[in-house]
Amino acid sequence: MPSRRTVLKTVFLAPVAAQLGCDRQPAPREQATATRKQDGGNLYLTASEYAFVEAAAARIVPSDDLGPGAKEAGVAIFIDRQLAGPYGRAETWYMQGPWREGTTEQGYQLKLTPAQLYRDAIRAIDEDLRRRHTGKVFTALDGAAQDRALEAMEKGELTADGAPVKQFFEMLVRNTVEGFLADPIHGGNRDFIGWKLVGFPGPRYNYVAEIERYGAKYDAPFVSIAGPDSGVRKS
Repeated sequence: MPSRRTVLKTVFLAPVAAQLGCDRQPAPREQATATRKQDGGNLYLTASEYAFVEAAAARIVPSDDLGPGAKEAGVAIFIDRQLAGPYGRAETWYMQGPWREGTTEQGYQLKLTPAQLYRDAIRAIDEDLRRRHTGKVFTALDGAAQDRALEAMEKGELTADGAPVKQFFEMLVRNTVEGFLADPIHGGNRDFIGWKLVGFPGPRYNYVAEIERYGAKYDAPFVSIAGPDSGVRKS
């Protein structure tokens, strides 16, 4: 299977780099605590949905000789937080009709919010996979079978009872990359795993001392928007 981490580094870095601070705000701590579920602490995803997202993200950005992947970086936590907040509810999007099949250049055209799209697509995909694989859902498949399922989603070959699976796959890949490279304060990029891969030290407020150190290695510790440790989970 081609290295998706290579795709991440060469294709996705440019458009995502501008969003490393992440323009999607996490749910306020009080709201997050109030809405926290009993199924493992997820804010929006059920336990089975969370397992699906974590497994799929781990195939999109796997661990390899370059370092840890999406699972180790906590990408599923990032996605869960985003789906529980304004992004998941599409609060800043135009979501009125008419809903017609558009072109890629026209952007998102579905009537479903991102949170609804995740829920409907995951349910439909697992139902389809149960029929194809003798009762096995996505998380029960081996890595090769998961890759084949993801490739079928990407190509639009997995219809899953009419659910917009191709659009879901595109959103899942985008959200996975965002979670891998966003500031750790948003839940992903644990221990700066994504930034270490691409060589981004973090949003430091002052580089004056390094400006004229031509060719010198920049060895300052990685730092998030909220400081060197804020938002970075060590466990």
